[in-house]
Amino acid sequence: MYLQPAESNGPALPEPLRAGPAKPLKEFKQHSTSLPFGQPIPLSTIGGPTYVTAQTLIQQVAYTLSDRLWTYSPETFDLDVAVKNWFNGGAQNAHGYPTNVESMQIRQGAASIALGYVFSKDFDLKKRYLPQSILASSSTLQYLRAALDQLSLLYSIANPFVAHIAAVDYAGASSQLVTDYFSAMSLAEELGFGMVSSFSTYDAQHMSLFSTLLASIVPTIHIYDGVSVGRETTRVIDVLDQAGLHNTYKTILHEISTSGRKNASLDTKVIRLLEAFNGELGTQYGLFEYHGHATPDSVLVVFGTVESSLASQVALSLESDGAKVGVLNVRVYRPFVEEEFLSVLPESVRSIGVLGQVHGQSAVSDSSIRSNLYGDVLAAVTFSDRWTNLPTVIDIKYSRETVWTPVSIAAAFQLLVKKPLLQPEEETTGPVASLPLQLFVPAAIQQYTFWDIDTSSSAYAPAVFGQALAKDSANNITVKTGYDNLLQGGVFRSDIRKSKKTIEASYSIDAADVVFVGEQSLLELFDTLHGLKAGGKVVLKLPGVKDDDLEGKLPVEFCKTLSAKDAQLYIFDPSAVDSVTNDPALETYLTQVAFFRVGLPSLETVGLQKLSAVNGSSEILEDMAKVLDGALRLIETPETWKTADIADSLPALAKDIHVNSFAAFDKIETEPPTFLKDWETAAKGFAFKEAYGTKAALRPDLSVKTYNVHVQENRRLTPPSYERNIFHIEFDLGDSGLKYDIGEALGIHAENDEVEVNDFIKFYKLNPDEIVEVPSRENPSVLENRTTYQSLMQNVDIFGRPPKRFYEALSEFADDPKEQKELHTLGGPEGANEFKRRAEVDTITYADILLQFPSAHPSFHDIVQIVNPMKRREYSIASCQKVTPNSVALMIVVVGWVDPQGRDRFGQATRFLNKLRIGAPITVSVKPSVMKLPPKSTQPLIMAGLGTGLAPFRAFVQHRAWEKAQGKEIGAVLLYMGSRHQREEYCYGEEWEAYQDAGVITLLGRAFSRDQPEKIYIQDRMRQTMNDIIQAYLKDEGAFYLCGPTWPVPDVTNVLEDAIARDAKTLGKRTDPRKEIEKLKDQFRYVLEVY
Repeated sequence: MYLQPAESNGPALPEPLRAGPAKPLKEFKQHSTSLPFGQPIPLSTIGGPTYVTAQTLIQQVAYTLSDRLWTYSPETFDLDVAVKNWFNGGAQNAHGYPTNVESMQIRQGAASIALGYVFSKDFDLKKRYLPQSILASSSTLQYLRAALDQLSLLYSIANPFVAHIAAVDYAGASSQLVTDYFSAMSLAEELGFGMVSSFSTYDAQHMSLFSTLLASIVPTIHIYDGVSVGRETTRVIDVLDQAGLHNTYKTILHEISTSGRKNASLDTKVIRLLEAFNGELGTQYGLFEYHGHATPDSVLVVFGTVESSLASQVALSLESDGAKVGVLNVRVYRPFVEEEFLSVLPESVRSIGVLGQVHGQSAVSDSSIRSNLYGDVLAAVTFSDRWTNLPTVIDIKYSRETVWTPVSIAAAFQLLVKKPLLQPEEETTGPVASLPLQLFVPAAIQQYTFWDIDTSSSAYAPAVFGQALAKDSANNITVKTGYDNLLQGGVFRSDIRKSKKTIEASYSIDAADVVFVGEQSLLELFDTLHGLKAGGKVVLKLPGVKDDDLEGKLPVEFCKTLSAKDAQLYIFDPSAVDSVTNDPALETYLTQVAFFRVGLPSLETVGLQKLSAVNGSSEILEDMAKVLDGALRLIETPETWKTADIADSLPALAKDIHVNSFAAFDKIETEPPTFLKDWETAAKGFAFKEAYGTKAALRPDLSVKTYNVHVQENRRLTPPSYERNIFHIEFDLGDSGLKYDIGEALGIHAENDEVEVNDFIKFYKLNPDEIVEVPSRENPSVLENRTTYQSLMQNVDIFGRPPKRFYEALSEFADDPKEQKELHTLGGPEGANEFKRRAEVDTITYADILLQFPSAHPSFHDIVQIVNPMKRREYSIASCQKVTPNSVALMIVVVGWVDPQGRDRFGQATRFLNKLRIGAPITVSVKPSVMKLPPKSTQPLIMAGLGTGLAPFRAFVQHRAWEKAQGKEIGAVLLYMGSRHQREEYCYGEEWEAYQDAGVITLLGRAFSRDQPEKIYIQDRMRQTMNDIIQAYLKDEGAFYLCGPTWPVPDVTNVLEDAIARDAKTLGKRTDPRKEIEKLKDQFRYVLEVY
């Protein structure tokens, strides 16, 4: 990290509070992380000391100097958000007119339009000298390549051309955004382009300008880090405004065009250009820049933004500790001017490490692959006559997924040096790599980290806090935010640094003064305290939790780390403040005030004024400050936390997020246009097929093949007086063509109850015959046209249990403010307990909620969008088609209960099936299963089924009986069954006994848990026949199956482990039963189908 003196007139005093009419409330909105503090910035305001991002500066240079801009920005990358704002606002470039910004599609042949414009016969030749520019990411280069190849061939008659490339791509294998220099380096080398790299935000504008000047000599790529540095907000002191850019550009261009020979080599032209550039701006940029020991033994050669910035800092830090190391940063990669490289490389060097990026980890492991940079360095050193004994050149390859930190850069240096570079402290145990490498004086900087989910009401708090701190010109602030949209529906981390000097730190904070965690569940996913300094403070948002219950809510490792770091823990509970409970929008202001009080307590009064200049109002923030004590409390950490035991089996928590997006996850999906909401439009589609694109197909929307079958048998297996209704239902396959295998499941496409549907239609005042458009139950993205009655019977799960999001969606339709507030609460975290009670105790349905909140009355077209479609239910098939070729059987238990209001409730599918009469049609489908027979008929079967979990084993036994009837030798069949009472629940009992008498079933282990004083379960019967299990399962290589509820799994597995241990002991072997079970799983000899 670099800290440089900043220009400042000192801190601004807070404005005095004034009485009078309330000022309008400022609402903060973050538009894009590529903009400073997420806010649009007018082009005219960029100049002098300014808070910017590297991307903003690059876009400023491109817009100011270019005739036209073609942009290729993947969605959410926002590589062109600033230039589009300026163009739409009519901002003029340096040539006196708005730069035409054309946002283009990313596809093959991209950039051809730029060639067409430049070489068009209608092109204004007066603009031939004006630069043409592209803004893109390295992921788009493969699509730009063909056009860039043509451009390189025709460049002598083309405009100056520069491509500003954000080094960023999405790596599907690792599900993260990666910094990709490899693609650009390969393209520049193959096409003969110039290539320049920015090292930080502070030189981004200068390198954009230099690249544009270099484009007057050779087509040029300007590349910069697109994942972190390019989007970090920071203050740059010496920003050139539009006039300054234009004047500098013209002056340097004039100087290089009038000095020297025009037929000079490309290398010479580039050297002269950089000399003129430094002379005009008073800078000391080099094609190659060295930092570190004056006479190093080892030098690391690097290319890239983060790599160059961080390696320079680490080299200087190691040098201060006496290490003879240095780093040589490559600023201009193409042309690679070997003479300049060798003149900068210290002659004392004995080993050179080339930090070279390759595409992926496989290329890192492949010794036959070399990095692009390594080839240039090796050639320069090998053909030089500077050394009697040539230095060793090592290719230190790394993949695009690599995220550099001070320690990992130090590890790269360590590959070149025998002596350990990082010495662990005496008290420290563990690997050296775990020690942070401090690149700055801790007292000179304050650091703050926010962890939260992106749906948090205070998601914008870090940006607001950073912008408020930036109001003090005596300080320099940096703000960086990354998103992981694959966890928790969207997680973000924001880092804020504050110092009297400018800050260059391209890595995540590793010694934060304050860490704010806005969601308790993040403690289970991330080591949020990893980046907390010793003695730091932690603010944890934990609504509604009392101090006595706190320890039970926190992970053990969190408590122990907190205690080990001697950190202070503050619990932040916005729900404890009535005003916030009544108006949740106030929570973000309460959060901001809380962070000021914990992080900068001495500046709270000043901070409120600065916060009010960014969002909210002085009055609101002062009110929040007054009630904050009720929401923020300091916790006294118990001594027991220091000695808490952490289980060795716990997986290591992630220390940082994997950035896979630059924006919060957009959870509001845009509804696709719909066309068939009435019968008239549907009729037109059939009458005018060509005009409406109508195609005839047999249910193309279904993701599974369906069959129409008819009920052949429906009989109850338990007595009518018994509380549990278990029934056998069999379907005649007829000419449906349905085929099924042993162990598969039958999908039932059930319907809602007709009486309940008609009652809902009357209550909701619907027209049952109206044509409506509804999502298919098999694929919600496919729309169907049904009558209202048909859709409620077969598509819309109106009597199902609603998720939280339904309450939230329904609140938008409520006219009554009280109902709207209650629905909103039930859909949010504050209503978690009430929602759980409604779902699990009251078993509330969608229809119940619509009845309870009459002011929320969405149209039926809206209902089908917010109510889930019905889903098919799968049941294990209880028959073998070889035995019953024309039928399929199921064993079902009716799911029923009485709710707190005394109403009889039933599971939708089981009630539907139970009411079917002989001959009734039904739609079904077949689903594969893990329950498969072993390959050999002689392999024993050990089966354990509870209740209806016996269904697949009926099919198994039927199949073994069929094999025996065919004269095949069959293995032993051990069947264990569990239920409550033999008299009521001995389902298929006569069949089992008949199969046992026929020699198909070898052992029948019946466990009726409540027929005797002591409860006997299925695992007890298994343990009583342990020798039979050992013989069948282990010695004869049988397969074990368990089907039914999940609760007996541990006990049943323990029996099998005991059998393995006993058998091993008998044989005099040592074995780990758990590992043996895992092996059996891999061999498909331990199969569970539980629910």
